[in-house]
Amino acid sequence: MSKSTYKRADRVADQIRMEVADILMRKIKDPRVRSVTVTDVELTGDLRIAYVFVTTMERDEAEHEVFAGLAKASGFVRAELGRRLTLRYLPEVIFKKDVTGPRGDRVLQLLDGLLGEGEAGGTRTSSSASDGARPESSSRAT
Repeated sequence: MSKSTYKRADRVADQIRMEVADILMRKIKDPRVRSVTVTDVELTGDLRIAYVFVTTMERDEAEHEVFAGLAKASGFVRAELGRRLTLRYLPEVIFKKDVTGPRGDRVLQLLDGLLGEGEAGGTRTSSSASDGARPESSSRAT
């Protein structure tokens, strides 16, 4: 048998991500916890702590209220996970803000800016390169 590179912690983290998303969508009654998306779960190797990364559409003070509501609901979420998962030790649930989305948006903006500068500078684009390739293909046909 070959050893799998997909660790048990990763498999359990995927299951926790799906279950926490369902719990937040269907079971949480706290009005502060709204428009929350579970993006990732990182689980320690011993399966004792689950870091649940979430994003929200709220900003500034409303965002702080959302995370205060999530912190308050973490015990309920853990208890609900206990009903849904069969694990010997249920991990402690810690909610964290996922900052990869805005960081990725910033990278895309920078890349778009670089692409815009390259086209404005008079460099060849893919369409001008394909124009140069057309006579070769037409010369083969004749």
